[in-house]
Amino acid sequence: MSVPARPSRPVVALIALAALAALLVLDATRTPPVDLFTAPPAIALGSGEAPGGAHCSGG
Repeated sequence: MSVPARPSRPVVALIALAALAALLVLDATRTPPVDLFTAPPAIALGSGEAPGGAHCSGG
């Protein structure tokens, strides 16, 4: 009986990167584009806006 050969590290890395790329392409094609005029600020330091929607916002 012979033991089946395992794939090498570079092969596994390429498979993982291909799966990640496929997931990103699938996500980009299935979601609508972001409207930057209605999106909340990514970093709102000192903007005066109260935090909301998180477990630490108290509301």
